[in-house]
Amino acid sequence: MNILVINGANLNMLGKREPELYGEDTLEDINNFLASSFPKVKFEFFQSNYEGVIVEKIQQADCDAVIINAAAHTHYSIAIRDAVLIRKDLPFVEVHLTDPKSREEFRKVSLLEDVCLATFAGKKKYSYFDAVKYLLDLQKEKHDGI
Repeated sequence: MNILVINGANLNMLGKREPELYGEDTLEDINNFLASSFPKVKFEFFQSNYEGVIVEKIQQADCDAVIINAAAHTHYSIAIRDAVLIRKDLPFVEVHLTDPKSREEFRKVSLLEDVCLATFAGKKKYSYFDAVKYLLDLQKEKHDGI
């Protein structure tokens, strides 16, 4: 299985950015954790602070599934939401390191939640782990004809 993992704004600063909230793992640590946890999965890791670049990456994605942590874009980007909707050929899963529903009011709204198959949040790097497991289980169910 080929999974594209998209990370949005400021996630390149993990490890330095509010470690009490986001943990001490860097984005590279998380990527390495996923790659070593799922050696049979081919990952493409992508991060951008720019909304339009993320939209273009979604439009051009050549993979079996997408995990997206749109970060701040989650709460206001209609453009990213529309890009996900355009790619109905791919399963999308939303991920967050923290639980946005338990944070500030403006973080409680996700424009991606209802266009993704599932959301995994609040478990730091294990949110990503659970998302990969979910996609692998989904692929197995599809393959087994369930």
